[in-house]
Amino acid sequence: MFDRLASVEGRYEELNELLSDPDVVSDTKRLMKLTKEEASLRETVKNYRRYKEVEADIEDTLELLSETSDPEMTEMAKEELSDLKKEKTAIEEAMKILMLPKDENDDRNIIMEIRGAAGGDEAALFAGVLFNMYQKYADSQGWKTEVMDANITGIGGYKEVTIMISGENVYSKLKYENGAHRVQRVPSTESQGRIHTSTATVVVMPEAEEVELNLADKDIRVDIYHASGAGGQHVNKTASAVRLTHLPTGIAVAMQDGRSQIQNREKAMKVLRARVYNHIETQAQDAIDVERKSVIGTGDRSERIRTYNYPQSRVTDHRIGLTIQKLEQILGGKLDEIIDALVLHDQTEKMEQLKNEQ
Repeated sequence: MFDRLASVEGRYEELNELLSDPDVVSDTKRLMKLTKEEASLRETVKNYRRYKEVEADIEDTLELLSETSDPEMTEMAKEELSDLKKEKTAIEEAMKILMLPKDENDDRNIIMEIRGAAGGDEAALFAGVLFNMYQKYADSQGWKTEVMDANITGIGGYKEVTIMISGENVYSKLKYENGAHRVQRVPSTESQGRIHTSTATVVVMPEAEEVELNLADKDIRVDIYHASGAGGQHVNKTASAVRLTHLPTGIAVAMQDGRSQIQNREKAMKVLRARVYNHIETQAQDAIDVERKSVIGTGDRSERIRTYNYPQSRVTDHRIGLTIQKLEQILGGKLDEIIDALVLHDQTEKMEQLKNEQ
């Protein structure tokens, strides 16, 4: 590990030199790539440098202990040595995690799509609950949320809502939300008080910058039409809604929430770029369509990553067997306990995999 850390430090120093090179500064695409790489190595190098300082301090303290005969000095040196050894162990554990294989998308903003699935109106209402939950969580993290598009039902739920969440390391935390979310509760429209089960699906896609994924104009078909409201009635007299279709992949995005055609086109392009990037990533992992199908699922009740049980105020994440009796807090955006557990589980699995490979 320490040979790798020395290499990382060397690369970090090289990156800092490159980032002050006028040729790099004038090349937007290269500058962005190197800046992200430098940021991804910064914490690792900081820990490694501190680790070397602690090791040097330990050697100095041991030398002092071997040379002094002063009882008071000896006691102080022993206390300092104990503290240094504890810090060394803590840094070692931190560096093990920092040296795990990284997801290159972790520091990206995201496009999140939430859809009501199995359960009709109740599923659409639950999609709205999830939407509010993620908005509140984003607020608690200091992130910015923007509704890109929304298809609202007559009773206030969402057939589908697309939001962009921007901030620091958004994808690294919310990527675990991909999948089908199940709710068990008594619908407000149910007179008999029976518990219903319904689902909503969540798709989390890393945002792709234009300099990283430039979609050629010739590959995009643009359709302009009138925006319409619930029930199909026209809500404006000008053609402002936009549908973009990426011809090579067949991926299409329709946007009508913006007030102008230009605004809708800009939003649609962001979502289209994210979907195409997600498609390319999936292909690169030799799992064409399989990953996306497992993420979106059919919305069937049996395909679930998490269950929200209202009668028992219980939330269960089925992937890691975690059950928390804090439904109200979690739906209020307090997702840290679940997300931290998922991150820890992921890190533990990666560490085990590295051990098996060695």
